[in-house]
Amino acid sequence: MQIGLIGLGRMGGNMRERIRNAGHTVIGYDTNPEVSDVTHLSDLVDGLDGPRAVWVMVPAGAATQLVIDQLCSLLKPGDTVVDGGNSRWTDDERHAKELGARGIGFVDAGVSGGVWGLEHGYALMVGGDEEHVERLKPIFDALKPDGPYGYVHAGGVGAGHFAKMVHNGIEYAMMQAYAEGWELLEKVDSVDNVREVFRSWQEGTVIRSWLLDLAVGALDEDEHLERLRGYADDSGEGRWTVEAAIANAVPLPAITASLFSRFASRQQDSPQMKMVAALRNQFGGHAVEPVEKA
Repeated sequence: MQIGLIGLGRMGGNMRERIRNAGHTVIGYDTNPEVSDVTHLSDLVDGLDGPRAVWVMVPAGAATQLVIDQLCSLLKPGDTVVDGGNSRWTDDERHAKELGARGIGFVDAGVSGGVWGLEHGYALMVGGDEEHVERLKPIFDALKPDGPYGYVHAGGVGAGHFAKMVHNGIEYAMMQAYAEGWELLEKVDSVDNVREVFRSWQEGTVIRSWLLDLAVGALDEDEHLERLRGYADDSGEGRWTVEAAIANAVPLPAITASLFSRFASRQQDSPQMKMVAALRNQFGGHAVEPVEKA
């Protein structure tokens, strides 16, 4: 099968290689000419036989919208566009409508696998009409992990990205739990080999996971994480998950707390904790720590 792939960064570049390794033809386009197969987006479209399939792997939001707008004018009725980035599911509905007005199909694909996807495969959560999804099935089969799992047609347009959003929300909470456990183990005097405690959990325990394996790998590189600053960004899906929970009256205390913990990580001197310290001093005479003057 032929497919165009727009966006050849860390994910897109490896996806291009995995698809090619499965015997399919990929024409890749990127604004970086060193990795691009063609000079212009129009060259990618011209190089594909109709009906065309084009996979978009660019950042969510304005960048994705720009590519969709360009494809609206370049593609023909019967072609299909896949958005494999981390777009919000509400954007999918708009993109499907815009492309559908020109007779172009749309599929949203939540993709998980990161930098390990080339070797192990990518978990795919797909949304869209059955006819459009089935046409792309050979590409999905090439990208997914070997075996029966790692791919799902989750539902209509937007379902793939909604499922990936919830996946990432769960990921936030799992990472936060490992991080809290690690900090507590590091804090006490009685445990003097925290890294090996984490390693011991990799087999036979109910909390074993790939994230735990990655945590052990990080501790092997830097046993006490002394080379890292305690700062964690958020990519958007965590916020969207909490917003969706509010809209649907679904309680998500663990995921919400993990998101707020990331916000707290960006404060060198928490304004909230200033007030907490002040109140504890007022009602209980608890000691406060003054700001050190430069």
